[in-house]
Order: sequence, then C-alpha cells, then structure tokens
Amino acid sequence: MKLISWNVNGLRAILKKNFMEFFNDIDADIFCLQEIKLQDGQVELDLEGYHQYWNYAQKKGYSGTAVFTKVLPITVNYGIGIEDHDKEGRVITCEYDDFYLVNVYTPNSKPELARLDYRMIWEDDFRDYLNRLKENKPVVICGDLNVAHKEIDLKNPKTNRKNAGFTDEERDKMTVLLGSGYVDTYRYFYPDTEGAYTWWSYLRKARERNAGWRIDYFIVSEDLADRLESADIHCDVMGSDHCPVELILK
Repeated sequence: MKLISWNVNGLRAILKKNFMEFFNDIDADIFCLQEIKLQDGQVELDLEGYHQYWNYAQKKGYSGTAVFTKVLPITVNYGIGIEDHDKEGRVITCEYDDFYLVNVYTPNSKPELARLDYRMIWEDDFRDYLNRLKENKPVVICGDLNVAHKEIDLKNPKTNRKNAGFTDEERDKMTVLLGSGYVDTYRYFYPDTEGAYTWWSYLRKARERNAGWRIDYFIVSEDLADRLESADIHCDVMGSDHCPVELILK
C-alpha cells in the first residue's frame, strides 16, 4: 500500500502547476494534503477511483486538510473532539480494517513564538487522541508536524535553536510522542542520512542551496514496524515550499 502526504500550501495555486501530473504519476492508494487553504465548493476535483474527504478551517484561506483514498474507509472523523483545535480543519482520521490513518497539519508556533503556548496544549491533546486510537488498532500519522526533531533534520540547527519549529519545547514533545510507542519511518530506514529535507523557505534561494528542514512525516505505531517496506522524500517535486513524502506498507 502506497501512501503520500504533501503540504501543498494552497491547493488552488498548485492545481495550476504540477499537482495533477504528480498525483496521477505517483498512483497512491491514499493521498493526504495539508494547508489546502480553501472552503467548501471552491475546488471540485475529478479523481476517478478515489473517495474524497475534506476538513476546512472556519477562517477563509487558512489551514485545512484533505484525504483522497482508493480504499473506502470504515469511518471518517474530522478533528480530535476539542472545539478550540477543531475549528482550524487540521485533522482527518480514516479508519481502515487494520489501522487508523490520521492526516494532520500541526499548528505553527509563529514568529516570536507567539503561538508556542497553544502549540504545547495541542501537542498533549493530539498525543492523547492518538493514544486512544492506538488502544483499538495500529495508527499511521502523516502530515506537516511543524518540527524538525533532531539537529540532523535541518540545515542550520545552531542559528535556528529558538525559532518556531526547532525550539526545545517542540522537539521535546516529538520525543515524548515517539517514546510513547511510535516510529519515525524515515529515520527507521535512514537513521544517519543528512540533507534530507521536506520544507524550504522561499527566501535566499533556500531550496537551490538545500537549506531546508524535515518537518513532514509518516509516523506509525510500533506494532506496524514489521509492515514497513520503504519511506521516501520526493524532494525533486516542486509546486509548494514543501515536497511530498511517501510510505509503503506491506
């Protein structure tokens, strides 16, 4: 089973670029989007063979997630059951026979860490939500988690130490999540690979210089580790400031 996750940073914009070409070429069983930045009715996609699920933020042109899946889910849920979080359209959970898929766009802590306190609340609530799911069946989490976990996961760790996405607080929350029974699938296969990034600033030709961050993930509960076949980063795919990431399950 092939799964793809991509923060498209505005679906309407990327549809005018290369989105459909990549979507058709990659032929994923499940394709997850973050930061779609649109409302219901603003886009209609003809994706033959796929069921479509959308979670829109209340605020126009902001956040939002989508899942396109060939396999019909048993159930689909939007959000994590907490109103303060769910108004931003950040989570879609699809239940399948043998696992839950959770597509997530984690809140950014913002410049000057204006939203770091909220982010810490989100982290705990989201982890609790995942752990409740995990009690029933295995969990696959994918999306833009807005954190580079280790120094190896970004080009310039020293100068970014206290910036959003690489604060000690955010990194510690990722450590706690992984320590509660989850696997970072890319690092499972490539524990020491450097220069593997999924997001690049639009400033200072960062992508040309590969001055990036790895903040987009596939994370699975440990009971899925024996089904991990491969993980990949499609860093050559343009159209967004993020690139797609991939997981193949046996």
